[in-house]
Amino acid sequence: MSGLILILVVALLAYTSSKMRDSELSPIPLKISDRLGSLWHIAHEGMRENRFLRAEKALLTILKMDKKNAAAYNRLGILYAKQKEFKDAIDCFEIASSIEASASSLHNLGLIYYETEHYEKAALAFEHALKLEEELAARHIAYAKVQEKLGNDRVVITELQRAVELEPNQESYKLLHKAYIDRGMLHEAKAIEKKLKSSLTSTKQPRRVFRHRRVVV
Repeated sequence: MSGLILILVVALLAYTSSKMRDSELSPIPLKISDRLGSLWHIAHEGMRENRFLRAEKALLTILKMDKKNAAAYNRLGILYAKQKEFKDAIDCFEIASSIEASASSLHNLGLIYYETEHYEKAALAFEHALKLEEELAARHIAYAKVQEKLGNDRVVITELQRAVELEPNQESYKLLHKAYIDRGMLHEAKAIEKKLKSSLTSTKQPRRVFRHRRVVV
């Protein structure tokens, strides 16, 4: 869930008159932009180095300056989720989604609902995320997992099949193969086994061919 969060640097421009010359513009907007950029840098560094308190302070300061910054709420939700503060994480993702409904914030919200066993809410969040961005296998896999908890076998298979279509790799094949086995769909499972073997063969590194060094006399 990785890597899909947008970083927004907001520049607030204030004109005192429609006829104002460029030299008469207030220097405050540029200062605000620089300050936000600095805070985002601190937040990212804090997250990367697991200095959560430092990152949290930077993000909360951003939100004081821009109360409707969905990206900051989304990042703050991720920070709280890493610390297993799930209630605060849910609040942040819900606010981010209400400000700007993005596939990333909705998917993150679904993951937290799944983690806290609120499967109906997780399914709803994943559904909304898929409506906004359907082309990522990870979204279909997450939705399949929550549907498995809800006992909707048909949806599980459909979503995992779509994940395989989007990204035919070892992970997606194995998940679909297991889903077939668990539901007694042995014929379909055998077909996936062949694709798994084919995938393994194609991902093996080709043998290096050593050639005699040609010496020019």
